[in-house]
Amino acid sequence: MASLHITRFFACFILFINLGCNQIISQKTELTEAETVINGSSQPELYVPDIQNKMVGLVANQSSVIHQTHLLDTLLKLGIDVKCIFTPEHGFRGKEEAGEQINNSFDTKTGLPIISLYGNKKKPEPEDLKRIEIILFDLQDVGVRFYTYISTLSLMMEACAENNIKLIVLDRPNPNGFYIDGPVLDTNFRSFVGMHPVPIVYGLTIGEYAMMVNGEKWLANKLRCDLRVIPLKNYNRNNISKLTIPPSPNLRTWEAIYLYPSLCLFEGTIVSVGRGTDFPFQVFGHPEYVQGSFMFCPKGNKVFLEGQNCYGNNLKGYSENYSNNPKQIELFWLLDTYKTLSPNKTYFNGYFDKLAGTDQLRKDIEAGFSQEDIRKSWQPALDNYKKIRKKYLLYPDFKFDK
Repeated sequence: MASLHITRFFACFILFINLGCNQIISQKTELTEAETVINGSSQPELYVPDIQNKMVGLVANQSSVIHQTHLLDTLLKLGIDVKCIFTPEHGFRGKEEAGEQINNSFDTKTGLPIISLYGNKKKPEPEDLKRIEIILFDLQDVGVRFYTYISTLSLMMEACAENNIKLIVLDRPNPNGFYIDGPVLDTNFRSFVGMHPVPIVYGLTIGEYAMMVNGEKWLANKLRCDLRVIPLKNYNRNNISKLTIPPSPNLRTWEAIYLYPSLCLFEGTIVSVGRGTDFPFQVFGHPEYVQGSFMFCPKGNKVFLEGQNCYGNNLKGYSENYSNNPKQIELFWLLDTYKTLSPNKTYFNGYFDKLAGTDQLRKDIEAGFSQEDIRKSWQPALDNYKKIRKKYLLYPDFKFDK
């Protein structure tokens, strides 16, 4: 009976593809014509045979969808024995704010247990895996080192290696996958917002990243996970992949996702990035940054600078005109707000070095170095990283590499 359901599902799946019903629309950075990208999860013929008659654990959230149907529902309809759900930061439904502790719970629709990997623990324990034979991983990443889904991936790989469990990663496009930039992490500053020696923007899909973690033996005790990646079809990393489902509560638009590598560094400072507004990660400001041309007022429980009028910049136009902008992390905003605010304020907090993955960026800013000089200091480590990265590419590389 299960085989009959699977056969019918594949027939419907092919029809969906022919109709062009896709989760992700990619737009070339140089051109405007759309191209179809088929996610790993949207190719069940490649992974369902591996999980049939197995006890399955699913790492998923609100982005784990095939043609408007959640992956969990699809698997259950196919008769797959899903034993539990593992959920990352922001929770299974993706509604919890950044840093909010997620507790274990049960899925109200299916009754399956949900094990939080962003609560009392960030790595599954042997007890969590005792009835699991294989893990299916499907999270939409944004291609930025301090976005914690890749840390969840790494710790799940480690747990699978320790417990002899196979892991299948269903690959998804990287919406910031068209460039590489930022300081490479100094492992003395390793944390959950940066575990491995990669730059802030690392230019890999989440499947390629998993292969790199495995291949470079970055797991504890140099373990290797029994890993399989279900690759994308029609993916081109020179394209901009615009996501139809927000990967987390404050990355609601393409503009926010594109600006995130630059603006998230402000979360290690006294400057707001618009949390508590309708446009988070599309603005920045502070009550005393009076030369700013835009005013906003964050509102909400536990929101930074809650109820205070912040003056700064609205960057939506910057991202809309992306084709005219360099493919790099923008440091000018950070340098300018530091210069303006630091004489009267303690500008950095203890989180900045973790986000940067080094204390050198903070020291360079404090020393008054220019953006050009700071960027030059990153280059030797970036060049070395790019050599490592090339070993794990599943898709054509950049037409140009900046």
